[in-house]
Amino acid sequence: MTIQSETTPRRRIRPAAIGVMLITTILTGCLLALGTWQVHRLAWKRDLVARVEERAHAAPVGLPAPNEWPAMTDPSHYEYRRVKVTGSYRHQDEVQVYTVTDLGPGYWVLTPLQRADGTAVVVNRGFVPTDKREPSTRPQGEVEGSVEITGLMRATETGGLFLRTNDPENNRWYSRNIAQIADVKKIENTAPFYIDADATPNPGGLPIGGKTMLTFPNNHLSYAITWYILAGMVVVAGWYVTRNLNGSKTATDAPSSDDDEGA
Repeated sequence: MTIQSETTPRRRIRPAAIGVMLITTILTGCLLALGTWQVHRLAWKRDLVARVEERAHAAPVGLPAPNEWPAMTDPSHYEYRRVKVTGSYRHQDEVQVYTVTDLGPGYWVLTPLQRADGTAVVVNRGFVPTDKREPSTRPQGEVEGSVEITGLMRATETGGLFLRTNDPENNRWYSRNIAQIADVKKIENTAPFYIDADATPNPGGLPIGGKTMLTFPNNHLSYAITWYILAGMVVVAGWYVTRNLNGSKTATDAPSSDDDEGA
């Protein structure tokens, strides 16, 4: 009696399935990395919000000493610190920087404040509408003599993707670039930062201070969840496609019953 042995054909992973698995792995890794990056951004944003809230609502302090200014290269160490400073406005060196706020389009009024020690600090006195850009249209706001200003320290703006380039020759300003303003207006010993004045009313009602933006969008958690969900969807889709590819090969390669009877 002859015993015929039957062997089960070995399953082999099709090259297309290997490609799908490779792409799935790469995409999943990228999506997980993006999700994790957003988690880190979430922690950074929460720390920023807490730091700004603490500084902006603290009791005002004096400005850093002038000998400390050259070392102030990291705005995170001082920005939004509430300070108080005394001096006299140099209205002849005022600069109007174009902006759009909740009050509509207009200008920030930036005026150097000359201090008794010979240094100067630029003060963002607040917002004026477009028809009040010229100082002659708001003479009551041109305060003379010694004034005391309370506000928040802000880092200089050097331009960027969303800010147009300043055109000092035509008196068109789009960024609060303190170094450039000091150079154009010949202001010596100028602080490398500026101060956003608080909401204390100015004579005549203009400029309108206290417009510093203290709220920051924080969508990082939803972004992280989105990236992680997409990573899970890619894994499921990759598994489904790979399973079907391998399944179709097995069905094609398996011998049919007609072939067995013919043999």
